[in-house]
Amino acid sequence: MQIPFNKYHGTGNDFIIIDNREGIFNPSDTILINKLCHRRFGIGADGLILISLHKQFNYEMKYFNADGNEGSMCGNGGRCAAAFALRTGIAGKKQRFFAFDGPHEAEIGNENIRLQMSDVGSITKVKGNYFINTGSPHYIRFVKNIHEFDVFNEGKKLRWSDDFKPGGTNVNFVELTDNGIFVRTFERGVEDETLSCGTGVTASAIASVLSGHFDTNIINVKTPGGNLSVEMKPGEGKVTGIRLCGPATFVYEGKIEA
Repeated sequence: MQIPFNKYHGTGNDFIIIDNREGIFNPSDTILINKLCHRRFGIGADGLILISLHKQFNYEMKYFNADGNEGSMCGNGGRCAAAFALRTGIAGKKQRFFAFDGPHEAEIGNENIRLQMSDVGSITKVKGNYFINTGSPHYIRFVKNIHEFDVFNEGKKLRWSDDFKPGGTNVNFVELTDNGIFVRTFERGVEDETLSCGTGVTASAIASVLSGHFDTNIINVKTPGGNLSVEMKPGEGKVTGIRLCGPATFVYEGKIEA
């Protein structure tokens, strides 16, 4: 059987996207998803996205980690899904879609996609560092000399820490810059550093504001894969009005035997 697919990336965070509105792909086939995401034996990606029908929204986005298991919300994936939906005529420049953590809205401009993220109400600290769920759980640690930092080994230790059992966590290492932050992420499900992580960038931006590093509600973010920005409205015990803004790039389309 041949499966049509598209390849997209959001600041280097890359995804296989499949139009599954007619049910051509079995979402429970973890072995196939893992194979397709494998960078030696498949297409290669940080994750796979299925675009499915939804009665109340333009579509439903179902995200799967590269290990084949269904994941939680993916911010960069959400922006890429919106770009795919526009390109294929599934939705227009203003979209509403459903994901793991609920409804989302996306606005598509000439270069950037502005994605509404879920409100954040549960913000805690673990060993002095912020732990924030932005649709996916993230542990944020501020560091120096981030370009030389051992993200893989330090991230792996924290990802499997007893503090985050049973599901573990994503880990973000953040350095303050002159006009924002630089973020590197160890991503669960990929089990490695990714070039960018949308929910991680969002969590890191929120942590940088809550910790008093910035008094602005728009944070510029650099990642190894490119630049993003995060808008927010911090309030008493809750952060609302969160928007993740940045590019989503079509790479190629094809068909693969499965």
